[in-house]
Amino acid sequence: MKLQPDADQKQLMKDFGLSYLAGIKGLPAFRGFESGLLFCHRDFDQFFAKLKKGEKVALISGFNPSSKIHLGHKSFLDVHLFFQKKYGVHSFIPISDDESYVVGKVETQKEALVNARHLVKELLALGFDPKKTHVYIDQIYTNIYNLAIKLSKKVTGSTIKAVYGYGDETNSGMFFYPVIQAAHILLPLVLGYKHVLVPVGLDQDPYIRISRDLAAKFGLPKPAEVCSVLLPGIDGEKMSKSRPESAIFLDEDLATIKKKVMRAFSGGRQSLEEHRRLGGIPEDDVALKYLAAYFLTQKEADKLEKSYRAGKILSSELKEKLYKHLEKFLKDYKKRLARVTERNVDAVLMRNGDYGSLV
Repeated sequence: MKLQPDADQKQLMKDFGLSYLAGIKGLPAFRGFESGLLFCHRDFDQFFAKLKKGEKVALISGFNPSSKIHLGHKSFLDVHLFFQKKYGVHSFIPISDDESYVVGKVETQKEALVNARHLVKELLALGFDPKKTHVYIDQIYTNIYNLAIKLSKKVTGSTIKAVYGYGDETNSGMFFYPVIQAAHILLPLVLGYKHVLVPVGLDQDPYIRISRDLAAKFGLPKPAEVCSVLLPGIDGEKMSKSRPESAIFLDEDLATIKKKVMRAFSGGRQSLEEHRRLGGIPEDDVALKYLAAYFLTQKEADKLEKSYRAGKILSSELKEKLYKHLEKFLKDYKKRLARVTERNVDAVLMRNGDYGSLV
């Protein structure tokens, strides 16, 4: 089974001016490329060319500490883990505790900091290499504001309004945050890396474009990006952390996760007889999409899709298969999470003195 963007995503790609990854020859043997989960890009070919030449490059992906990691995040986290393990590439992970506070997602900065540190534990439990991972929590790595102030001179209020949809009633912290986000993305370049790759969902592209515009104005390489297909939530609707029922969170107990999986939106028919006669609809089946995106080889996914389309496999069997994969993955993850200490967290946090001044 090859994952495909829907019509809306294809139109967004066209509107934003991105290119299909399939047009690049010699893509690395990464499951996200093979499955179609990652399907479009800006300048990935340039990033990969520099990587193959041995130049110093980095990956960057941000987190908001108002929520915990869910299965949808695996789309871009796996990109980091692949390039870390295969090529030794360093990962930069900004955690925007300041944004969580100014938009009211958390009540206090202290709450944001506690959540941010837990996020770091989760990342380490997922397999991020402490020696190749650099996490910056904004209220700790305050040098980020020095860079943001520099960048802010080249960003107008009308640009922020156009991209983010802010109005006159929006608080000033929210107006300044997009510049901080650009500072997050450009920081590795300021620190001497020759290129940076940002794995994101397609809906995040407008924010990347601000960073690319600023990079050009400050003589830095424009960040490259790879965009993933926007997978549906477990209920078939848009996945959102504001709707916990739509996502599978890694810290949920297995009983809760099993209930969610068994209620997943399916591509099965109304009756067993009809399903056997007409076959399932793989394009609609959430469990099959998750299996293809995260747990199966391409050969396995293709075989499962064929059997499902022919009516040989039921939706309930796909859900059982997905849960077994999730059970194994999450049991291993929870064991590793229990071993991550506060000292481990401190070891990957960026601090002002460690990286010099950006003034």
